Amino acid sequence: MSQPELRLDTLVLYKNRPARLTATGDKKIEIQTEDGKNVSVRPKDVEVLHPGPVRTLHELHPVQGEVQDAWELLAGGVTTVAELAELAFAEFTPSTAWAVWQLVEDGLYFSGTPAAIVAHDADKVAGIQATRAAKVAEEQAWQTFLARLQQDHYAPEDERYLGDVVALALEQREQSRVLRTLGRSETREEAHALLLNIGYWSILNNPYPTRLGITTTQPTYTLPSLPEEARRDLTHLTALAIDDAGSTDPDDAISWDQGHLWVHIADVAALAPPESEADAEARARGANLYLPEGTIHMLPAAATTQLGLGLQEISPALSFGIELHEDGTLGEVDITPSWVRVTRLTYEEAEKRLAEFPFQELYGLAQAYLARRRTNLAIEMELPEVKVRVENGVVTIKPLPPLQSRILVREAMLMTGEAVARYAQHHDLPVAYSVQDVSADAVGAVAESLSEMFALRRLLKPSQQKSAPGAHAGLGMDFYTQATSPLRRYNDLLTHQQLRAHLRGETPLDAQTVMERIAEASTSARAMRTAERLSNQHWKLVYLLQHPGWSGAGVIVEKAGSRHLVLIPELDLETEIYGRADLALDSVVHVTLTEVNLPTLETRFRLEG
Repeated sequence: MSQPELRLDTLVLYKNRPARLTATGDKKIEIQTEDGKNVSVRPKDVEVLHPGPVRTLHELHPVQGEVQDAWELLAGGVTTVAELAELAFAEFTPSTAWAVWQLVEDGLYFSGTPAAIVAHDADKVAGIQATRAAKVAEEQAWQTFLARLQQDHYAPEDERYLGDVVALALEQREQSRVLRTLGRSETREEAHALLLNIGYWSILNNPYPTRLGITTTQPTYTLPSLPEEARRDLTHLTALAIDDAGSTDPDDAISWDQGHLWVHIADVAALAPPESEADAEARARGANLYLPEGTIHMLPAAATTQLGLGLQEISPALSFGIELHEDGTLGEVDITPSWVRVTRLTYEEAEKRLAEFPFQELYGLAQAYLARRRTNLAIEMELPEVKVRVENGVVTIKPLPPLQSRILVREAMLMTGEAVARYAQHHDLPVAYSVQDVSADAVGAVAESLSEMFALRRLLKPSQQKSAPGAHAGLGMDFYTQATSPLRRYNDLLTHQQLRAHLRGETPLDAQTVMERIAEASTSARAMRTAERLSNQHWKLVYLLQHPGWSGAGVIVEKAGSRHLVLIPELDLETEIYGRADLALDSVVHVTLTEVNLPTLETRFRLEG
């Protein structure tokens, strides 16, 4: 259908708004818009609503009519602006023409163009009405939800709106319509705070493993039975598995054998050889995830049941017989699959028996090895350590005393790591060596006070896994590889797989494959260590929320003007305190809790006295 003739003072439609034609031309016309502006446009940019004359757009007044009657007469048909104006408003004027177009724009009863207006059938109108009603109801529900949030509570039906807040709090998305509408920052901390304020999350919600993308379900696949193979019978030796109270996955034990040290390690590689389902799953997880609320294992529970040392009357192990010279250097090492009879006990129980056989002899070996590491400028620090546990929502924090029995076990494990590294070099067996450089300021540094240890810790660099042997300067060791926790760390399991292949006369993995698997596992393991650190901090703050007004001793470990970094040994917690510029490093101060910000993992304490 052709465009009606364009004449002066015609009412036209421009960008769906009314305009008045003020000048004509072959290629351009002039129109006046609602705001009084004159605009030059092409004829095809406008559509005629009424031939006029329209002297001013102020003549367009609202009109009343029988719109529904007109729709019922036309339902399913096609009409024009003029015809619909006559039917709905009994006349065709500039005002009724504009009113008709507003009906078309509304879209309930009519749609189309000025020259061809479609009258919707009844079903379509009913559908549009239902959609609009639902939209109104949804908007009302949204506004009601926002009003509830402003009053710091929510209703069960609000969960669908809170989804984006939860996802942001867990770092599963970057934006939140809810926070944006409330005028709050779209950050994980703000999302966490909102969920706490309204009671959707409690303080017991630990978001950090999920934020870091860590699997928090236990592995459930089936492990094979222990393979039939020759094992040396070492059950005549007293094998001691010394661990923290409550430990459920004992994977190492030590024995004294006529001047030699035997270190027995759970023979995990016997059930998780390379290319097995267990190997792939353990590699993907990287390590056990130790959280105050529980442990997520990298291997199924059956692995601990079958291989945990001391959980059965006789346990399978991969045993390392180590000769230690008087100067603390290592001699021969004997590696063999074995059977061992293990006695389990805690560090505290072992501490009381250090004067007995074989504890005294084992501790003597540990002291000789430690002396050699010190000669090699090993870096020693005794910073506070605590064990954080959560049971039935109640947090407990238990300081770990620096027991000599811990030194005994630690040195035996380090000795094993060096022995395996030397064995691998001697037999050209590819393993991952743990290598650490230290800054020049840290070499030979002796830290005695807490502030000195704290400063020294800042100088240390992370250890790295390399295919070529190298020194681990922090430990004061020329060679070292991780080999004593295959139930807990994939790196150790991979080392055991290589050792077992060598002992059985099989072809081990090549160096490139070893490092590729180490790299894959290390990515997950690093995320786990971060999750553990942040989770421990989270639960320490929950502990403080459960003990409002907590007070205790702190030690100033760093200062800059009036800013003091205070370490609270009882909690192994660092906090900043301002004021009292006269306080010296290592001053012991009494502090009282004043504020806990759980989403930001921040605390505030005040100095007493």
